[in-house]
Amino acid sequence: MALSASDLGTIYSLLTNSMSGDESVRKPAEAALSQFESRPGFCSCLMEVITAADLASQVDVRLLASVYFKNSINRYWRNRRDSAAISSEEKNHLRQKLLSHLREENDKIAGLLAVLISKIARLDYPREWPELFSVLANKLQSADVLTSHRIFLILFRTLKELSTKRLTVDQRNYAEITSHLFGYSWGLWQSDVQAILNSFSTLAQSYTSNVLEQRHDELYLMSERWLLCLKIIRQLIISGFPSDSKCVQEVQPVKEVSPILLKAIQSFLPYYSSFQKGHPKFWDFIKRACTKLMKVLVTIQGRHPYSFGDKSVLPPVMDFCLNKITDPGPYILSFEQFLIQCMVMVKCVLECKEYKLNLTGRVMDESVITVEQMKKNISNAVGGVLTSLLPSERIIHLCNVLIRRYFVLTASDLEELYQNPESFHHEQDMVQWTEKLRPCAEALYIVLFENHSQLLGPVVVSILQEAMNACPTSVTEITPGLLLKDAAYGAAAYVYYELSNYLSFKDWFNGALSLELSNDHPNMCVIHRKVALILGQWVSEIKADTKRPVYCSLIRLLQDKNLSVKLAACRSLCLHVEDANFSEQEFLDLLPICFDSCFKLVEEVQEFDSKVQVLNLISVLIGHVHEIVPFANKLVQFFQKVWEEASGESLLQIQLLIALRNFVVELGYQSPTCYNVLLPILHGGIDINSPDILNLLEDGMLLWEATLSHAPAMEPRLLAYFPCLVEIMERSFDHLQVAVNIMEDYIILGGTEFLRMHASSVAKVLDLIVGNVNDRGLLSTLPIIDILVQEGKRGKERLCAD
Repeated sequence: MALSASDLGTIYSLLTNSMSGDESVRKPAEAALSQFESRPGFCSCLMEVITAADLASQVDVRLLASVYFKNSINRYWRNRRDSAAISSEEKNHLRQKLLSHLREENDKIAGLLAVLISKIARLDYPREWPELFSVLANKLQSADVLTSHRIFLILFRTLKELSTKRLTVDQRNYAEITSHLFGYSWGLWQSDVQAILNSFSTLAQSYTSNVLEQRHDELYLMSERWLLCLKIIRQLIISGFPSDSKCVQEVQPVKEVSPILLKAIQSFLPYYSSFQKGHPKFWDFIKRACTKLMKVLVTIQGRHPYSFGDKSVLPPVMDFCLNKITDPGPYILSFEQFLIQCMVMVKCVLECKEYKLNLTGRVMDESVITVEQMKKNISNAVGGVLTSLLPSERIIHLCNVLIRRYFVLTASDLEELYQNPESFHHEQDMVQWTEKLRPCAEALYIVLFENHSQLLGPVVVSILQEAMNACPTSVTEITPGLLLKDAAYGAAAYVYYELSNYLSFKDWFNGALSLELSNDHPNMCVIHRKVALILGQWVSEIKADTKRPVYCSLIRLLQDKNLSVKLAACRSLCLHVEDANFSEQEFLDLLPICFDSCFKLVEEVQEFDSKVQVLNLISVLIGHVHEIVPFANKLVQFFQKVWEEASGESLLQIQLLIALRNFVVELGYQSPTCYNVLLPILHGGIDINSPDILNLLEDGMLLWEATLSHAPAMEPRLLAYFPCLVEIMERSFDHLQVAVNIMEDYIILGGTEFLRMHASSVAKVLDLIVGNVNDRGLLSTLPIIDILVQEGKRGKERLCAD
């Protein structure tokens, strides 16, 4: 039975009760709402609760109603065979109701309503809801600031949702929307930015004006609307035009918009310092606005590189970014997110393949210019612009600034290094490079060096020698000289592949690095951490006569007092052990202390990523060093302890399953000695009822296969695990080949006893495979069929002999 207006009170009461802290009240309400949600009229009732004027203060109830409405769209808006869809009449009513309630005052509910409209638009536009954009555009003409803000919020969410539809007809519809909407949005954005800048100018001069204070809320709302409009313009340019890197068609809005976006950044930036103390609300807006404007430029460059490469766009943007990186000024230096985006822009341009100079020509009498030739012509033109923008002096200056300013640890970095070394390690070395200033500077430096290695190689060596001369190995105080040496060591580590032409690792190691490692002063953890990094990065340049002392140095660093140094050494040791030229003979006697240090380090660290890193080193050691048997007992105890502590941490459990697989392979036919620990862990990795089975199954099955293939005889407990394979295959064929290998191992190892116990299960698995997999999958089962036939023949022969 359909719900009607008379049921509004019931729905409101159920929504209220479902938020109760009393479980006896909440549970029945949730169950009743679950029953109601599939009935016609439920969404209409929710819409009335959301928009009711007398419920405006009941924000929690209205928010919950919005969430139920969103879930209902996901489940019942589209016609499905297995559920009753919302009727066309109710859909039409809901669409009209949503567009009539645009002036929602609560920000959270307004955001959810925008999401609702975007989800409906994805399903209904343009066929069922052709008037959506025209209605919103008409309402914008006479809207106040709040209503226009809400309309732009809806437009942004809807455009973002529609941009994910990839069919040709959907992209054509999006291009049509762009043609109608771009001009108006761009015009409003330009008028708004001028109005905002005028108000900011007045605001910066009149801190105590009562008239201005009354207008702050309206100005802030206009500023937020302007940001939404910026996001819409970005979405239209990115999704409303095919990428010019493919079609080589100029996207005119790129040339129109980009210079004005840059001008807006230049206009807003001066307010960063003037608003910092007096107007924190607008200071926060300035930070978001400048960062977002630069992000939009970065995105446009990535999508339409050829149009962005125009002389009216690329040179001023690159020049601005380079100047801000090399000379940011005292205030902008603290504006890290903006500087990060400037570095991202320069990095993206430097590594953009469309801008690489192309030296190949074309046949002189060729009359038709192909698309590829057009690309080459544009690339060469832009490449020439970049060459003029980045003369040798500027490249060298940029390299110097990156190393001497952005690589140098700050006071807060040093405090973190001493107080929370584990967090410091992960923040510096495992964070996304676009999230922190130093990793971003390092990423830019690497690309800069790759593009200009012959020019910058001597420069980096010169900085390194300068830093080492100014700060001898005996210096232990945290001085600017020591911090510069740390920065120079990092610079040398990141570009080892080119720097080896200018610097002898052996001389560097024997002359400075090994001496610094012998200095145990607590402050030396700064340098020790970078030495560990260098030893790992330069692994390919370490020759046979230096391997042994390097291994000893890394083992020593693995026992350092500072956790960040230990974790850096752990990572570098992995690189050495995995290296093709790893010398097991030179490392063998270091194995006991290496394992003991790893076991202690797992106990010492607190963070999940640290445990994974150490466990990865143990796994790599087991896989590459063959003298594992003497350490088997300690490793078994370690594995058991880690597995017990890793409950719910699937990534750590995966790493443990990998380590165990390597362990079983290395033990070979001695592997049954660890079965008491191995088999329960194995069962946890293949039990489909395990909550983490989706994450663990692949590595669990590989461990299962390794266990069987290295078992000297069939173990009764292993025999009992075979039904798990039937359950896995009933679920999916994602791991078919490994499953076939496991069955083959069971038949060969278990023989008659196995077939007597599990013949029906084998038949069931084969029956599941036949008819449900492709020819390649069927071919993989032929070895099993062959083994079964041979086993049957042998059985007959034994019967005849008897």
